[in-house]
Amino acid sequence: MPRIRPRRLRGTPAMRTLVREVEVRGSQLVLPMFVGERSATISSMPGVRRHDLDSLRRAADSAVAAGVGGLMLFGVPDDADKDDAGAQGLAPDGILQRGLRALRDEVGDSTVIMADTCLDEFTSHGHCGLLLPDGSVDNDATVTSYVEMAIAQAEAGAHVVSPSGMMDGQVAAIRQGLDEAGHDGVAILAYAAKYASSFYGPFREAVTSSLQGDRKSYQQDPANRREGLREAVLDLAEGADMVMVKPAGYYLDVLADVAAVSDVPVAAYQVSGEYSMIEAAAERGWIDRNRAVEESVTAIVRAGADIVLTYWAEELAGWLK
Repeated sequence: MPRIRPRRLRGTPAMRTLVREVEVRGSQLVLPMFVGERSATISSMPGVRRHDLDSLRRAADSAVAAGVGGLMLFGVPDDADKDDAGAQGLAPDGILQRGLRALRDEVGDSTVIMADTCLDEFTSHGHCGLLLPDGSVDNDATVTSYVEMAIAQAEAGAHVVSPSGMMDGQVAAIRQGLDEAGHDGVAILAYAAKYASSFYGPFREAVTSSLQGDRKSYQQDPANRREGLREAVLDLAEGADMVMVKPAGYYLDVLADVAAVSDVPVAAYQVSGEYSMIEAAAERGWIDRNRAVEESVTAIVRAGADIVLTYWAEELAGWLK
């Protein structure tokens, strides 16, 4: 009986590289970026900042030079510009649309410019949609706003709009609205399985969120696996060009489920809390930072992601060259 020794394929770096099953590419990484009226650091996300328009252009150039596949832009208005309807999110001169135009003017088609299509950064109450008198989100009125927002983003230069509010029917409505407005070439990346996670805390600092309460009535329960797949299947049926699971690292089972059935590219968002935990542990010397970054992103790709949104996108893409 021959001796079976799997370790034969681990003996040297060359052998390990030869038989590696998953290879992360810089071109499949997307860098989330924040733009506001003024540049500022984000204390809970070391190395990440909120850009003004000038620093946004410079940062985009640097990311493209590193080889990232895309840029996902979030707008951060001043508190005085927020209202119950999130009107600045739809306005042609709102900070997000100005940021998108700056990116398109600066980098053109050399990378994929994506826009977050959601109202939460722009509403005074911090929710992802318009509220009814009882404080619940009005799904259908919110979807109407999303359509207007997506059209404004497409006209500002976005290659991809990304509805992230988890409203029922949002993908079909946005697709129809974009097509009727002459933007049939703009793709939709649907946040198909987005969970009411505890790992969004640093992001809320980054966008100066006004949220009171929680979003459990429209984002998914972290305990539910089948529901994540069901949401993704619904978005696929509505015509999503890509679907996303968020967060990534703690939902690899959901990601694998979605990847197994999706006939379009699957994305996963390595969220702010995942980023900040590794940065904090590395700063204390508890883990090897670079190895932890690579391992965490590799695990997401191994689970089935074609695209990974990560705050390490530029740095990691540089390592992979």
